[in-house]
Amino acid sequence: MTIRTQPRKITAAVVSNPHQLHFREMLVKAPRKNEVGVRILACGICHTDLGFMTEGTILGHEGAGIVEQVGSEVTAVKPGDHVVLSYQSCGICPACQQQQPFNCEHFSKLNFGFQRLDGSSAYPDGVHGHFFGQSAFANYSLVTEQNLVKVADDLPLALLAPLGCGIQTGAGTVFNTLKVQAGDSLMVMGTGTVGLAAIMAAKVAGAKTIIAVDRDPARLALAIKLGATETINSDQESDLTTLCPHLNHVIDTTGIGHLDELGQDVLKEGGTLVRLTGSAGETFTRGRKAISVIQGDSVAQVFIPKLIELWQQGRFPLEKLITYYHFDDINRAMQDSRNGKVIKAVLVWD
Repeated sequence: MTIRTQPRKITAAVVSNPHQLHFREMLVKAPRKNEVGVRILACGICHTDLGFMTEGTILGHEGAGIVEQVGSEVTAVKPGDHVVLSYQSCGICPACQQQQPFNCEHFSKLNFGFQRLDGSSAYPDGVHGHFFGQSAFANYSLVTEQNLVKVADDLPLALLAPLGCGIQTGAGTVFNTLKVQAGDSLMVMGTGTVGLAAIMAAKVAGAKTIIAVDRDPARLALAIKLGATETINSDQESDLTTLCPHLNHVIDTTGIGHLDELGQDVLKEGGTLVRLTGSAGETFTRGRKAISVIQGDSVAQVFIPKLIELWQQGRFPLEKLITYYHFDDINRAMQDSRNGKVIKAVLVWD
């Protein structure tokens, strides 16, 4: 059977200045043989989006939608399938061949380079797409099999959209990187999307002590509801080390210097501090160490279905993190995310 693909007229939110996006119609080229065209129904807003607000870019990397077109070599999905989108990888480098796409040697270019692996673009001149291989702040996105996850047609795509990055990163750090065990002790610094996902995952893993650190009382209260056993308000306590026993694990989602030092101080012998802000790893005394983690060491096609199953069981209530916005309200949603007014904003098309 011959598979025919064609260019697609789309509506996308394009960055016009560091604090504003405007909607623009444009023609995107037809999917290549290894590409999939997805009609986007929803997309989460991640703080990484806020950090890439450069004029002419189409951001968005927590998309979910329905497959419209498939290239001739695509086998994982067909038109009509429902999918959740995650980060991009090449699928051919040694790391990808070893089922470690989070270590893809082309990770930076494919996710932050606003281009395909060969340097080309499907977008018009002056528009920079392919962000995380998605650019899902639009009603249509070009992706590949490497960054899509097929899900059941009866699942709520708007709810599942943010699984592709922030929630995957927090939960994956607990399950995949640290491999938290029943009875372990854990501190999570920062109770945004990533931190709260880590707390929910730690509860599922059976951690005995789960300490949430933040300056926002409302978020600390939510952390307790989601599984934290203790909370610390970092603005109200002067000597945080006296409040914490020596812990197996610390996850820092903030990148704040004095909290990183706290994380080091409260680790027990052989403990691990995970930095989720891109800092390089290092080794301390008594066998303690700090590491950096990308995407929670998650293979999206394996890990996202696991998170969906936990949600269906009522053990991973990600709906408690989400505030929905119509796509037309994208600038308000971005501002609310930037100001910390909401934990996870999700944009929804009609």
